[in-house]
Amino acid sequence: MKQSLKFATVACAITLALSGCSQSTPSHSAVSTQAPQVQSIKTYNADTFFDTTSIRGNSFSSTGDKILVSSDESGIYSLYEVNATTGDKTRLTNFEDSTYPVRYFPNDDRVLFTKDSGGNERYHVYVREADGTVKDLTPGDETRASFAGFTKDGSQFFITSNKRDAKFMDLYRVDSKTYKITPVYQNTLGLNVGAISPDGRYIALSKSNTNKDSDTFILDTYKKSLKPQLISKHDTPAQYSPDTFSVDSKYLYYSTDAKGEFSQVWRYDLATGEHSAALKDDWDVSFIYFSKSGRYQVSGVNADASTKVTVIDTQTGKEIAMPTLPAGNLRSVNFSSDEKTMAFYLNSDTSPSNLFVWQVGSNQAKQLTNTLSKEINQNDLVESTIVRFKSFDGLEIPGVLYKPKQASSTNKVPALIWVHGGPGGQSRTGYSAMQQHLVNHGYAIFAVNNRGSSGYGKTFFHLDDKKHGTDDLQDIVFGKQHLQGLDWVDADRIGIMGGSYGGFMTAAALAFEPEEFKVGINIFGVTNWVRTLNSIPPWWESFKKSLYDEMGDPATDGERHRAISPLFHAKNITKPLMVIQGANDPRVLQVESDELVAAVKANGVPVEYVLFDDEGHGFSKKENRITASNAYLNFLDTYLK
Repeated sequence: MKQSLKFATVACAITLALSGCSQSTPSHSAVSTQAPQVQSIKTYNADTFFDTTSIRGNSFSSTGDKILVSSDESGIYSLYEVNATTGDKTRLTNFEDSTYPVRYFPNDDRVLFTKDSGGNERYHVYVREADGTVKDLTPGDETRASFAGFTKDGSQFFITSNKRDAKFMDLYRVDSKTYKITPVYQNTLGLNVGAISPDGRYIALSKSNTNKDSDTFILDTYKKSLKPQLISKHDTPAQYSPDTFSVDSKYLYYSTDAKGEFSQVWRYDLATGEHSAALKDDWDVSFIYFSKSGRYQVSGVNADASTKVTVIDTQTGKEIAMPTLPAGNLRSVNFSSDEKTMAFYLNSDTSPSNLFVWQVGSNQAKQLTNTLSKEINQNDLVESTIVRFKSFDGLEIPGVLYKPKQASSTNKVPALIWVHGGPGGQSRTGYSAMQQHLVNHGYAIFAVNNRGSSGYGKTFFHLDDKKHGTDDLQDIVFGKQHLQGLDWVDADRIGIMGGSYGGFMTAAALAFEPEEFKVGINIFGVTNWVRTLNSIPPWWESFKKSLYDEMGDPATDGERHRAISPLFHAKNITKPLMVIQGANDPRVLQVESDELVAAVKANGVPVEYVLFDDEGHGFSKKENRITASNAYLNFLDTYLK
């Protein structure tokens, strides 16, 4: 469940990415005006906030004139081709479930994409032919598959699939013309494919040993033995994770935190076995990759909850000079095949991600999308600040704070502690329609990165190991006390909310610190660790040891799991509670929320329960995000404001 931005120590950590939500019930008018003594600010309803478009992906077509994206402008994520010159879009898929882009084929206009069913996380890999027909390359009700890369010439690509054994992902080679699938590596050791060399010869594999330690292996497919070779020998616990190969297939770039508090990128020479430092920073280096010819190196650093992207011209060794751009963080940089055009997104607290293209070296980039609702004035939205406070033991805890524009010492506002998923996730800067909707309506949000969050060094990351619901919960309580010290916050009106692990923390706060928070909103949250740790999805098998190192083995730690599970202490919950749940959630089963709701209702406490029949662990449909966001606001207006 703990997942660092750099090292996925547990597959698909119980992490919930929420971009916002709301409901079709009539609530607040699209525009209203605050009282005269307060700063004049327009407020917008949830439908308006979610008129915002979420967009992802930026694969260039082989000719460089189109870009493949996935957009939820229709209400569900569908594939679109974006004209790289005009920004005009053509819809490519129209399913009941969201479709997510992989990329164009290197030499033609066919498209690879992924889709699950109703949020069950059993993703399949599909091909959309140039004529619009679609083929599922990885059929099977229980199959889970993913794309693993093309060879440099585009004649073949790789996929991983658990069709042989639900617990393990095997590697297969697929012929790009016939779609014939050939086994490459049968994963009987619990390894995970991390990268494949452009010539298709080398496979970089990783193995999670504990939640502090992992290894990287190289598999040379030209050798008959097909025995992975360990390249990360080390004496003390450290994480080693493959990133990418050089375009000439001579080097593997991998990440490790063996050299200090933060992850660095190192380079491994496949011919000589020599290791050399490639990239380091004062924060975690989150990723590194190269353009098709290797001319450009793209890397990112997780700098205090924001991503700092750098693009280096490898011919000169210097960072390329970008044109003047709107405020925001660069992300998802990609190059056309001829490397003359760069596509990227810009995202900020007050602006959702927008797609840009830039002719490398020119003076101006072109913005292809406008994803913020035309009804919203960006000046009405709020930029965050990074703040720190001391917790119960003196440890400094960081967080992302949003102050409503209505707030002042003479107009104190209610506030919410937001707890991220994970437990090893991180609250970061960037646009969230859900959070901006609440802030716009006068609720301060303090997204606390409690101990155990990623991004602040490996020591901080492991401080909550087997201390969940105790030490990390106290960080949340002290975050509330920090809010109470702000002269623009109403100290008596502070609630807590969060998704996934943050949902657990919300329920735990109400159960174990029942007088601290006035209300709680539990979104897809674990409430019974005994059940959850005994019913993890089979595809988490290779990470089970890390998961148990993090949370405890149910065979030996069942008593502690019961002690920290809010469900078994629901009699203590006396404050109003809202619970959001997806019926198809494979991580947090619906029964978890059903039982918590019933137990708290038995206390005579107000409980509101919103169940989505067509969602899993998160929101894939805009309509459901709107329903949920309206529910949050109505609940808070009733019980907190």
